[in-house]
Amino acid sequence: MSEPGTHEFTVVSSRDIHIGRVVGLRIDELVMPGGGTARREVVEHLGAVAVCAVDDDGAVTLIHQYRHPVRDRLWELPAGLLDKDGEDPLDTAARELVEEAGLAARRWDTLVDVAASPGFTDEVVRVYLARELTEVDRDVHGEEEADLVITKVPLAEAVGMALSGEIVNGATVSGILAAHAVLADGLAARDPHAPWRHRPTTFAARLR
Repeated sequence: MSEPGTHEFTVVSSRDIHIGRVVGLRIDELVMPGGGTARREVVEHLGAVAVCAVDDDGAVTLIHQYRHPVRDRLWELPAGLLDKDGEDPLDTAARELVEEAGLAARRWDTLVDVAASPGFTDEVVRVYLARELTEVDRDVHGEEEADLVITKVPLAEAVGMALSGEIVNGATVSGILAAHAVLADGLAARDPHAPWRHRPTTFAARLR
């Protein structure tokens, strides 16, 4: 057996189970450290972006929308899928900010990249910090976006909502805590075009 941390988990076979519009499901068979094999179910995802938009008064824009898998309305940052072939993730974030919140931003930074649940999916969400905001007309797409509620919450209050369990969306919790670290504690954010090592690409390649 190889030393811990050195084994190569080679894929010896892969079988597609379902290929949908937003996700795919496949089963990979991997070579394990002891020499045997094990199967892993993998949900392929397009990837997504989210936007922590903080205004000059220190308030963050949140949306309240229905999420069917959890059968509840959740507090979230404006966000969207990387579903336009060739579109830069920052452009996707700017577009989603207009569509969901009716906001445009002149200043952008990268806050965090969040692996949603890497035990079974390659979904990773990049969360941006948007500042120097102006209000613009919303460009609503579909019935779900028409139903969402938009509100502004002081960033420190949003941190409290995350810690109390009122906000549970992973990218939203991470983005709010990271934005507070940058804006209140003075930690550095990354360039808006910072390298994105774990951006999902497998499912998008299927759709081309």
